[in-house]
Amino acid sequence: MRKAIVGMVAGVGLALGAVAPASAETLASALEGAYRTSGLLDQNRAVLRAADEDLAQAVAALRPVLSWSGSVTRSFGKTRNPITEEFVGSATNSANIGLSASILLYSGGRRILRFNAAKESILAARASLVAVEQQVLLRAVEAFMDVREAVETVALRRNNVRVIQEELRAARDRFEVGEVTRTDVAAAEARLAEARSLLATAEGTLEVARAEYEAAIGRAPGDLVPPASDPRLPGTVQEAQVIARRNHPSLEQLQHQVTVAELAIEIAEAAMKPSLSLSTGYSFNETFDSAAGERGGSISLNAEGPIYQGGELSSLVRQAMANRDQVRAQLYEAVRSIEQNVANAYAQLRVSRASLAATDEQVRAATVAFRGVREEATLGARTTLDVLDAEQELLDARATRITAQVNETVAAYAVLSSVGRLTADALQLNVPRYDPEEYYDLVKTAPTLSQQGEDLDRVLRALGKE
Repeated sequence: MRKAIVGMVAGVGLALGAVAPASAETLASALEGAYRTSGLLDQNRAVLRAADEDLAQAVAALRPVLSWSGSVTRSFGKTRNPITEEFVGSATNSANIGLSASILLYSGGRRILRFNAAKESILAARASLVAVEQQVLLRAVEAFMDVREAVETVALRRNNVRVIQEELRAARDRFEVGEVTRTDVAAAEARLAEARSLLATAEGTLEVARAEYEAAIGRAPGDLVPPASDPRLPGTVQEAQVIARRNHPSLEQLQHQVTVAELAIEIAEAAMKPSLSLSTGYSFNETFDSAAGERGGSISLNAEGPIYQGGELSSLVRQAMANRDQVRAQLYEAVRSIEQNVANAYAQLRVSRASLAATDEQVRAATVAFRGVREEATLGARTTLDVLDAEQELLDARATRITAQVNETVAAYAVLSSVGRLTADALQLNVPRYDPEEYYDLVKTAPTLSQQGEDLDRVLRALGKE
């Protein structure tokens, strides 16, 4: 079976499947099934929602904090009278309720920097989700084409068994009348045994392909229709590389991660600056056993800042710089890697197309040769073994052509993925799109008890996550 063609990927506007009967399944419907049922997509959508909540928490850090406290206390004990030397018991009951509020007025810009870093992390998570979407859809293409290849190979092997059985029957008839030797019959019997073994192998490969299809698409394969055409791709490698540098989700993710790393440096530097906060409180204290009680409050402006931390703060700044340099280097290498992947994908596509053209000629020539050898055998100019060899060459040519067709289709979609356009939007799949903005818009203001909070609960119920 065709080896999986790997690479990160590109193209736009494609014809995914041929016009087919209602019971048939096209590549487009298989891709739609993979998009709807992929657990990997669900997992990374949850990762994105978690990143959205980081922004909500950054927003909350800009707001005042209001809290309450309360207590009920019973105090008891005994006191010894120094004159009578007797212990006298006592007990009091009291309650205390207090409210406090505080707000951080200045922190060297750390809160705003963390807010901006959270937004960049969200954009990176969105790009990561697109990259995962590409992986899911490319796997679906490979699974679809693997089943197509396996089905056609099984049909070819079964037909080959039937033909060799006829050849064996004819060889035995001719042996009975003395036209061929026992060797010809034995050769046909050996070839039939080989054909049955290859058929068993092909049927096993089909079962494996069906299992992979079900895992990738979310249902068992039906009657698969070959794609009507390959996707439309950029005309040249250079054009595809330009598109990949601009649109590939892996590069977009790293670009946002570089920005996050740069903000982390500023956050580490801001930790060296002083902070200013305002706090206030009010409490009510009542004693149940007497008329005593207290009411009062306070307000204070607090300032603090580091003087000496043993070098920790400076180390954190240097560490943040090193992390930024690491991500920058990773981005540089990713650009080179993606450009190479695009070139490799195009090279694989050219090889696949050339191989398909060559196998077409191979099948044509092997067909002519087989028919000629069979005619010559009926005239006694060829042996049964010659016929079987010619037939095997034709079978091999047809099997090679099946693999070449599959490889060409998968290579075309690998090119599409290498430039970052193997997505449900680019393929115009008929699926409900996951809108990352919907959840983001609901949590970006850190809602609690509000209409927005109720809308958020509704979205969670729709996702089945509440």
